[in-house]
Amino acid sequence: MIEVTDFARFLSRWKKYISFFRLRFSMGLQYRTAALAGIATQFVWGFMEINVFYAFNQSDPAAFPMGFEQLASYIWMQQAFLALFMTWFMETEIFDSIMDGNICYELCRPIDIYDMWFARSVANRTSRALLRCVPILIVAFFLPAPYALTLPPDALTFLRFIAAMVLGMTVTVAMCMLVYMLSFFTVSPQGLRIIFAMTAELFQGIVIPIPFFPPRVQKILELLPFASMENVPLRIYSGHISGGEAVRAMLLQVFWIVALVAIGKLICGSAMKKVTLQGG
Repeated sequence: MIEVTDFARFLSRWKKYISFFRLRFSMGLQYRTAALAGIATQFVWGFMEINVFYAFNQSDPAAFPMGFEQLASYIWMQQAFLALFMTWFMETEIFDSIMDGNICYELCRPIDIYDMWFARSVANRTSRALLRCVPILIVAFFLPAPYALTLPPDALTFLRFIAAMVLGMTVTVAMCMLVYMLSFFTVSPQGLRIIFAMTAELFQGIVIPIPFFPPRVQKILELLPFASMENVPLRIYSGHISGGEAVRAMLLQVFWIVALVAIGKLICGSAMKKVTLQGG
């Protein structure tokens, strides 16, 4: 009887956060015009980035650390699923509630604020990615070689890519949650947001894919949580890493999820004990 009761409590606990996810997900699907503008921007950026690397490849093919078709697939998948991994995309609503004191309404609810914000963040990213990915993937598949998006070498690679993409998005959200939690201890969150976004954008491979860094720097970057965001799933899809190397990279993703969530919850607990509201 105790076990049944505990299981019911478990379901009741997570049902709340699933509801937050569904509500935010349905809201995110309404921004279709913004999605169309984003698709156009990402096509332009994708073509520009591929042409820059094409010029690099033509000038010195021996110094190119990836096959060009692998790189093209990496870039198109990056653009298609950018919403899952972009670290500059954080909810201004959350920062405003911390700064203006409206966080008190959240604290009155019988919920864990960390879990609620986590569910909302996952929903926002997933809805944005679903609106944008399909047109980009379809067009990219029909481009002429070597600019086209190619399929992964086998079904196992594709399954690993899906799993790594889910893990990578979770690492991204967990990192953003640290910024939210640290904002409780600052006068303004803008400095944190800028520093975090710039650092993550460089070290996770959005500006320059990690294989293009010097070998020694690359080994260090691959151990950091930033590399567990988009770097791992996109390199698995393109075939740049496979087999045991891909499995080790995914295990590192799991490690960073556990570590970042644990740190985030620890900071959240400390913030909830010291949070002070002014004005009433």
